Amino acid sequence: ILRIVTSTVTAGALIASPMFVSPALATPGHGFAPSPVVNGTFGTLNINEGGHNDHWSLMLKTNSSTDLGVDRLTVQPGGSSGWHAHPGEVFVTVTQGSITWYNGSDPLCASKTYSAGESFIEPVFGVHNVVNASSSAGAEFIAITIKPSGFVGPAFRLDRAKPNNCNF
Repeated sequence: ILRIVTSTVTAGALIASPMFVSPALATPGHGFAPSPVVNGTFGTLNINEGGHNDHWSLMLKTNSSTDLGVDRLTVQPGGSSGWHAHPGEVFVTVTQGSITWYNGSDPLCASKTYSAGESFIEPVFGVHNVVNASSSAGAEFIAITIKPSGFVGPAFRLDRAKPNNCNF
């Protein structure tokens, strides 16, 4: 199976993006704690690892310098990340408990619950909220990010207002 990951972000697109919302409209998280593990800069990527295995190949190309980061995130019982987006893909694996991922970019505000051992990918600029699925046990997940260089720490999280389509 061939999976292509493409992420192109330019400064002009970021400045002109309607996704940027004033901080007054942001929905901060609570009981949510990110802990950075590592962030590395890899420059411009052009990887095509096809043909080495009949069942799997990888193509990854970026147009500018790329960072790869790993974070461990904990969500207390009743906690949430608050509505936000990211300027690059986020590969998530739940390591403890369960989280519910709400997709504010979907007109139906679809949600899916992921438990320890399950993984998913958050899309570029997809507005979402992560909520601990339990009211009594903590949850934890690891997030691996592929993003434009310079979007480290708080700059990688783009706070968003609660979408009108997510009425809960």
